[in-house]
Amino acid sequence: MDRQQAWEIVCEFVKSESLRKHMLAVEACVAAYARKLSGDEETWAVAALLHDFDWEIHPNLPDHPTKGEPILAERGVSEEIRRAILSHADFTGVPRVSPLEKTLFACDELAGFLTACAYVKPGRSIQEVETKSVRKKLKDKAFARAVNRDDILNGAAEMGVDLDQHIEFCIQAMQARAAELGLAGTAATTA
Repeated sequence: MDRQQAWEIVCEFVKSESLRKHMLAVEACVAAYARKLSGDEETWAVAALLHDFDWEIHPNLPDHPTKGEPILAERGVSEEIRRAILSHADFTGVPRVSPLEKTLFACDELAGFLTACAYVKPGRSIQEVETKSVRKKLKDKAFARAVNRDDILNGAAEMGVDLDQHIEFCIQAMQARAAELGLAGTAATTA
């Protein structure tokens, strides 16, 4: 399974543009970590792209990602990738062991949170997001309330990385693909 085949699966199953962009944001972070940690970048990118492919057809837990896994198996997705996807949800009972599994979990909620942080900036750009402001927003339970803060904290801890460094790393990964993620911001207009 290569990235293009994974993207075709995403486009087949995911109609929501915002969900597609979330999956791309997670991919940006996970692929950047693959380069840093000497992982197989394409394998890691595919896992990140596909991690929520079944959310629209199985929007209730524990159906997602459990019921999506057999679909991926039928499509020829490797066991390594399917296991990583299963492990990104605590309730599946699949422990996170490999660097890929830990990284996917660590980047999933954070990528969503960083997107929310970018949307409230004046220019709606990831370029405006700073680690310090992200840490402050994490304490505000009313902000992006659907994002699981414990998963963000536990994800960094499971990876063995400092939370601030993890946030900064993911901001930079998303900045590198800002236009594709819809986070390049609004152009300033002058009268």
